[in-house]
Amino acid sequence: MDQFVVVPAAYIALRRGDQVLLLLRSGTGWMDGFWAMAAGHVEAGESVQQAALREAREEVGVTIALEDLEPLCAMHRTLPTGDPIDQRVDFFFTASRWSGEPRLREPDKAADLGWFPLDALPDPVVPHEAVVLEAVRKGAVPAVLSHGFDAPGS
Repeated sequence: MDQFVVVPAAYIALRRGDQVLLLLRSGTGWMDGFWAMAAGHVEAGESVQQAALREAREEVGVTIALEDLEPLCAMHRTLPTGDPIDQRVDFFFTASRWSGEPRLREPDKAADLGWFPLDALPDPVVPHEAVVLEAVRKGAVPAVLSHGFDAPGS
């Protein structure tokens, strides 16, 4: 039986009514020039919830109480490389309450941030994040999504 490594990541969609906060990726070497949610890999010994709270603090300077963190969905995604590092499980959360004013905290990783209506997102948005944001816009977010596979549901 072949086993592979799955890399977990946590994403946080800060919501203000029908708007979502996005960052313009820059200087990272991955998806630079695309708009994205605050997100990052789950670190050793850290839960996905702790990772989401940490990323919100590190990337946009807001503090979210655990009880204000709402799960959105999980996504299993892949890239066609076959490399184990390209097997991902992403956990998406949302929050509409936090303390602090969102601001760009990592200018070496993001060139800008802004609030965007879900029905008028900037172009381009990181593709797998766009799938989740479109589901949020439609008001029908499945508990589990897949992305990048040849089978239905990708």
